Amino acid sequence: MTASNKDLFGLMPNGEEVHSYGLQNANGMSVKVVTFGATVSELKVPLKNGKSIDVVLGFDSLEGYLQSFQLAGAPYIGATVGRYAGRIHNSTFNLNGQKILLNKNNNNNSLHGGLVGFSQKVWTVTNETFGKEPAITLTYTSPANEENYPGDLTVNVTYTLTEANELKIDYSATTTEDTVVNLTNHSYFNLDGHSSNLNEQELVVNTDQILEITSEGIPTGRYLQVENTEFDFLTPKKCPSVIDNSFVLHNKNEFAASLFSKKNNLKMIVFTDQPSVHIYVGGNCSNKIKGKENADYHPLSGICFETQNFPDAPNQDHFPSALLKKGDEYTQFTTYKFESF
Repeated sequence: MTASNKDLFGLMPNGEEVHSYGLQNANGMSVKVVTFGATVSELKVPLKNGKSIDVVLGFDSLEGYLQSFQLAGAPYIGATVGRYAGRIHNSTFNLNGQKILLNKNNNNNSLHGGLVGFSQKVWTVTNETFGKEPAITLTYTSPANEENYPGDLTVNVTYTLTEANELKIDYSATTTEDTVVNLTNHSYFNLDGHSSNLNEQELVVNTDQILEITSEGIPTGRYLQVENTEFDFLTPKKCPSVIDNSFVLHNKNEFAASLFSKKNNLKMIVFTDQPSVHIYVGGNCSNKIKGKENADYHPLSGICFETQNFPDAPNQDHFPSALLKKGDEYTQFTTYKFESF
C-alpha cells in the first residue's frame, strides 16, 4: 500500500527488460500487472472466510506469454488489446476517402490489432499512486503505420484498486492523424480460482440484444433479440461451454454483466461506458503451455468480458463510431467489482 512491488519478469528476445508490478488495497485485494502487453497476470480477491482467491488466468514467466502468442489461436491472456479489439472485415476500412489495408491474422480479417498488436508490446510505467487506492499507469506509443494504422497513437492504461474492491481500468489515447481505436482488456476470469473450471458459475448479461455475426465472427450489421435463445442471460444461467459474441449495452448507468460462484460466495460485476461487452469462453493453451502454478488451461478455464466498441465498426456506418480525430481524446473505463458473501 505504501509502495508497489517491482520485479524483473523476464527479457524480450532483443534483451529488453519486462517487469511486473504489484498493488494492494487496504482490504488485502491485490493485482499484478506485467509491462508486456500491459497485462493483468494475477488478481487476488479476499473472501469472507479470510482466504483469498486468484481469479484470473496467467503465466509465471514472460516465456509463457511469449509462447502463447505462437499458438494457432493465441489466447491473449490478461492483455490490453489494440489498436483495434475484435475483428475488422477483410482487414480493410475507409478513412477520409482513403482505403486502409491492415495485416491479416484471422482468416482474411484483422483481429485484436493484427500480427503484433498492443498485447505483444512492452509498455512503460509512467505513473504510480500509493495509499488506500493504489494505481499504476502504463503507456505505449504506436508509431504511424504500425500494422498499417494511420497516426502515432499514444495510449495510457491505468489500473486502480479501489476501497470497494474494484479493479478499475481507465483508458485514454491521442493521435497525430485521424485513425480508429478500440481498446479492451482480455483477462480470463474464474471465481473458483484460475486452475478450476467455469461449469457451475452463473452468468448474467444485462441486455436483450446481440450482434448477428457471420461464420467468421464478423457482424452483419443486424441486431438480434436474445429472448428465447441460447444468448438470453438476463437471468442467471450457467456459463456456456463456448461463446464468442458481442452483447449490445443500452444503459451506461447500469451494470453490463456479472459472474457468481456459489462455491466461494463471490460475485463479480462488470461496469463500462462502452457500447458492447464481448463474452468469450473457449480459450486454451492446447496442452502445450502450462499456466501459472503449473495449471492446465482448457476451454472452460476462464471467461472474458471484453468491454469495447463493436467489432468492424469502421465498416458499419450505423455502429458507434470508432474514429479518433487528431486533436481529440479517446477515453473509456471498465470496472470489475467483487463482492464476497
